[in-house]
Amino acid sequence: MSAPLQELLERELPIAPERRTLPLASTGLVVIDEVHGFCTVGAGNLAPAAPNPQVLRMVEETAGLGGRFADAHRPILAFLDTHQPGVPEPPYPPHCEKGTGEENLVPELAWLDDDPNATLIRKDCINGFVGAIENASQHGLHHNKTVDWVNVHRLDTVLVTGICTDICVMDFVLTLLSARNHRLMPTLKDIVVLEPACATYDLPRAAAEGMDLPATAAHPQHATHHLGLYFMAARGAVLASGVDLA
Repeated sequence: MSAPLQELLERELPIAPERRTLPLASTGLVVIDEVHGFCTVGAGNLAPAAPNPQVLRMVEETAGLGGRFADAHRPILAFLDTHQPGVPEPPYPPHCEKGTGEENLVPELAWLDDDPNATLIRKDCINGFVGAIENASQHGLHHNKTVDWVNVHRLDTVLVTGICTDICVMDFVLTLLSARNHRLMPTLKDIVVLEPACATYDLPRAAAEGMDLPATAAHPQHATHHLGLYFMAARGAVLASGVDLA
């Protein structure tokens, strides 16, 4: 992000993440799309072309938190972006398609596949809350695995990490906030977004046009990360610069 744009966003759309203390005994961890297609260098159209500090920080922070939750036998909900081949998602280039390997967890989090505390959801759309809807019967009845996860564990706090801050993370958080306000999860109070454990992809305008994408597909990493955080906070999410688990 250019210095003038960064200064403009910070001045006109300020955010104020603070260090938070969370009750481990009633908090669940959400991990969104920390898969090869977004995090591993050269792994796909939306993966970093070179080691990316924001993405590396996110994976390190999430892996450390995941270990704390697993050691305490606390619930973890992990989404894996898994799109059907050939289904367009404009303006994004094809990414994380089923069977490519891009849709699998990065090595630092691959242990979640077998961890008894983890619930994994392969989602075929941007919004993980919608991707968690499953057909429960042949009579048109449905249930939502995210709602079930919160209610079964009687969570009062959900701690959210992952990628992309302004797309999949934001869609999930905003929908979860509305579902909480609609009393679908009576115990849920706080939805906390950990800023250092979130990231987004970097697609400058020139790179987008080089992929035959329209200029409107441009996605400067630092600006879009900031905007995602701003909109989540504006809707009622708690932004954290760090967390202490009590």
